[in-house]
Amino acid sequence: QNEDAQAALETAAAQNAAALSEAEAARLAEAAAAERLREKLENADAELTAMTLALETQRKEAEDTLTLLAAARAAKETLDAELAAALAETETLEATQADRAELRAKLADALAAKLAAENRAEAELSDAEKQAALLDAARSELAQEEAATAAAQRQTELLNQQVAALRGQLGELQSLLDDAVARDAAKEVQLQSLGSDLNTALARVAAEERRRAELEAAERARLEAETKNLEQYRSEFFGRLRALLGNQEGVRIEGDRFVFSSEVLFPPGAATLSADGRGEIAKVAGILRNIAADIPPEIDWVIRVDGHTDNQPLSGLGEFADNWELSQARALSVVKYMINFLGIAPERLAANGFGQYQPVASGNTEAARAQNRRIELKLTER
Repeated sequence: QNEDAQAALETAAAQNAAALSEAEAARLAEAAAAERLREKLENADAELTAMTLALETQRKEAEDTLTLLAAARAAKETLDAELAAALAETETLEATQADRAELRAKLADALAAKLAAENRAEAELSDAEKQAALLDAARSELAQEEAATAAAQRQTELLNQQVAALRGQLGELQSLLDDAVARDAAKEVQLQSLGSDLNTALARVAAEERRRAELEAAERARLEAETKNLEQYRSEFFGRLRALLGNQEGVRIEGDRFVFSSEVLFPPGAATLSADGRGEIAKVAGILRNIAADIPPEIDWVIRVDGHTDNQPLSGLGEFADNWELSQARALSVVKYMINFLGIAPERLAANGFGQYQPVASGNTEAARAQNRRIELKLTER
């Protein structure tokens, strides 16, 4: 029985030793992995410093665990030595029952120590598993941080490229701005020059306007004076005609016009002055020559001879096709007689024909038509 117990004890001790060797190998592998992880964490970016410190703490705890495992292995070796000594003592003490009882006690103590060591080893294994889980989590976090760091680096590179592009655009905009500033400066100089030229031009225009206004005022004053003077000579001219012709039938003064009935100057339907008509026109020309000598040369006067007819249409078979031609021919006949036979300058005469379209009397009576058949003389300005 002692041999069986001893064999069982040795088997259990061997199993424990194997288990401890495997655990020690695992712990050593984990320690090596932790060391590599620590080295990797030490070279990580500054942003992972806090995690590195946490992993360092975990590494230290793993090392403590390995230390405990080493102590357990040392305790196993001590137990093995004790077992060997116990076996030796068993061989020497088999003879006596007392020695066997002592051996059983030692074996029981050794077995209790072994169980305690196994319990400690199991506890240490649980702690090691926890440390391994923590190490796996730390590796995962480290991988995530490295991925985030790589993404941040890519983002930083992209931002650097964008900043470089923006700097290039900024340089182009600055060039455009400098060019625009230069053009604005040139335009400002040009505007100042144009403003100076404009002011000069405006001053010239103002001077011209003042000069023109002065000339216009002088011209108006001159024309008013001439008109006043011409009105004076017109009054004198018509006054002398009135005194000379008196209340002769067929001769009248209407406003600023001296009016002859056509019958006084022409035969019916004709445009050739009658003998009496030439005499009447000669009277007018004589007075006009006397008045013309007194009219100042700056007054540009003219005698306007206007021919008018009644509204009776011509047959069209005679010398004149209509009243337009008859009125014009009569006015022209008076003008030519005054030029050719009475010595009136042609530039002082004008002939106009109005036909029946400017009547002085309305209605279709013979008296009204007689008033509308007329030759008007008007002293006026050109």
